[in-house]
Amino acid sequence: MIIVVKYFASISDAVGKTSEQIVLQHEMTVGEVWSDVSKNIKYTGKVMTAVNHEYVDDKHLLKNEDEVAFFPPVTGG
Repeated sequence: MIIVVKYFASISDAVGKTSEQIVLQHEMTVGEVWSDVSKNIKYTGKVMTAVNHEYVDDKHLLKNEDEVAFFPPVTGG
């Protein structure tokens, strides 16, 4: 199964890239993917997640060709 992961704002800075394709060997949740991709970075802030442009929680099960976005909470003024 292949997914596309996109990183935004300070998360992109911490990861060092804006996107990547990831091959999953088995079904995974969004939370499991975040744990995997973030294990070697220094980001301690809150993470919001969307799959195919819809907000999801960490237990959302991914499907082939899903687009996952990780981003910090949006603030404005």
